[in-house]
Amino acid sequence: MSPNSFVLKGDICYSNSLTEINTVPNGYLVCVDGISKGVFQEHPADYANLPLLDYTGKLVTPGLVDLHVHAPQYAFRGLGMDLELLDWLHTHTFPEEAKYKDLAYAKKAYTRFVDDVKHGPNTRAIIFATLHKDATKLLMDLLEESGLNTMVGKVNMDRNGTTELQEESAEASARDTRAWLDETAGRYKRTKPILTPRFIPSCTDQLMHNLKEIQEEYKLPVQSHLSENQGEVAWVKELCPGSAGYGHAYDDFGLFGGDRCPTVMAHCVLSDEDESALMKKNGVYVAHCPASNTNLSSGVAPIRRFLNEGLHVGLGSDIAAGTHTSIFAAMADAIRVSKLRWRLADTSLSPLTAAEAFYLGTIGGGSFFGKVGSFAPGYECDAIVVDDTRYTAADERSLIDRLERTIYLSEDRDVVHKFVQGAQVF
Repeated sequence: MSPNSFVLKGDICYSNSLTEINTVPNGYLVCVDGISKGVFQEHPADYANLPLLDYTGKLVTPGLVDLHVHAPQYAFRGLGMDLELLDWLHTHTFPEEAKYKDLAYAKKAYTRFVDDVKHGPNTRAIIFATLHKDATKLLMDLLEESGLNTMVGKVNMDRNGTTELQEESAEASARDTRAWLDETAGRYKRTKPILTPRFIPSCTDQLMHNLKEIQEEYKLPVQSHLSENQGEVAWVKELCPGSAGYGHAYDDFGLFGGDRCPTVMAHCVLSDEDESALMKKNGVYVAHCPASNTNLSSGVAPIRRFLNEGLHVGLGSDIAAGTHTSIFAAMADAIRVSKLRWRLADTSLSPLTAAEAFYLGTIGGGSFFGKVGSFAPGYECDAIVVDDTRYTAADERSLIDRLERTIYLSEDRDVVHKFVQGAQVF
């Protein structure tokens, strides 16, 4: 029998839908070859031969999914929070990312990032690296060793950077991207590449054309930024006068969703109804990053409208504009900022509930990876075990109450076990 096969006993919570959480006290989660066979109230006789992992009294939930995080920015979290996006990039982000040309520095910084994520509640992540090919490979090596399941992108940017952080041409950027893809092909089981134009202002038209060719050749998903900040949106209008909008600028190059180009766009704070209609049509995922959007004064994304319109939405930590890697923190922040938008901007868009935020942080983002984020039969078995006794006695609250308190009160130290595709990380 595969070591990724077991029965896990505990107080189990997972989303049935956007608004409904399934709770099974003292339940049994069955995992066979890394795939969930479902959750049962009694120990199923058909799986009596599997090892029993007894976590009685502890919360068991699907692993959390971070749809948007910048690994090289981990080293300067908490700096520049009085700046808006474009000033923050030039003051803090670009100087920091330039350091990753030095592989010794990159290894030290990326090791700290990976160790943090490994020991928290997140089991999946979609990650920006830097434009440096070798440092990106190093990050992928570290992530593969960690046991996490991730997508990682070598950043592309051939304009509007700095002397120290900008590729010399569209051709050089494309050449390095192909070399990175070829050198990492077949090297990993859990770490996959994702095409990563930083954002429209960082990429010339020629580079975007080149990236589309690469995307089609290597059949890659895409990640980037969309409609985050007022200054950024105005800048895109100047740079792309022939496009109908920011999202359309990506779409004009064929890098905005569709059946053959799965795409995650971070932020979407200022996406209007036309842009969100295009996102829905193309199946583009929104990575909602509430902490980042608050810290850089970008605003509050209209997540309730996106959900009402049927868009795919997940959560992102957006380190380092966000400050905590845990997607539990992003859940709490998403609820908070939705209340502010409802109270101060649009009372027709009701705030998010804890159940909805939990959905976004599990199956909402997890579905970008496939059948991920649930314990329903057929889903990949990513799970975390949370000891919540530090802030909630197990016999004093319902599982729904305990889960909500975990969203707001848990810390990484409360995550005592983690499984990714059935393999125990710790």
